[in-house]
Amino acid sequence: MPSITPCLWFDNQAEEAANFYISVFGSGQILGIERYVEGSPSGMPAGSVMTVSFELGGQRFTGLNGGPMFTFSEAVSFEIPCGDQAEVDHYWSRLTEGGEEGPCGWAKDKFGLSWQVVPNRLLELMKDPDRAKAQRVTDAMMKMKKIDIAELDKAANAS
Repeated sequence: MPSITPCLWFDNQAEEAANFYISVFGSGQILGIERYVEGSPSGMPAGSVMTVSFELGGQRFTGLNGGPMFTFSEAVSFEIPCGDQAEVDHYWSRLTEGGEEGPCGWAKDKFGLSWQVVPNRLLELMKDPDRAKAQRVTDAMMKMKKIDIAELDKAANAS
C-alpha cells in the first residue's frame, strides 16, 4: 500500500508553517521546496514557494501555498498522544502561540490548523472497566481546555 501524505493548504505561509512545526516537534526536516514559475495559472508570483515537503516524526506532509480561498476547519485535526503532563504543556503552549485554545484538548495554531493534545492517561481512564469512573473522567475532561492529568486522576478517584 502506498503511504499517505497529508497536503495542507496555506495562503502563502507553507514554508513558515513547516519550519514552525519542525521547531514545535523537535524532529523533522524540510525535504524539498518547489517554486511557482512565470505565467503560472495560480496567479502566484514567479519564484514564490508553491509547495514545501517536510517530515515530522517520520510522517511526510506537503504544504501548498494556494491562496486564501480555502482555510482549515476543525473537520480535520491532528492528534498528538502525550506521555505526561510536561509533553501536554509543551505542545499546548507552542501550538496556541498566536492561535487559540479550544475545549477538551483541542488547540488551533496560528495558521488555523487544529490539533488534539491528548495525554495517554486520558484514554486509559476513559477505557476503565469501572464505567462510573470513566464517566467522572469524561465529565472532568469536558470542562477543560488544556487537559490536566492530575485533575483527571482526581476525578477518577472521587467517589
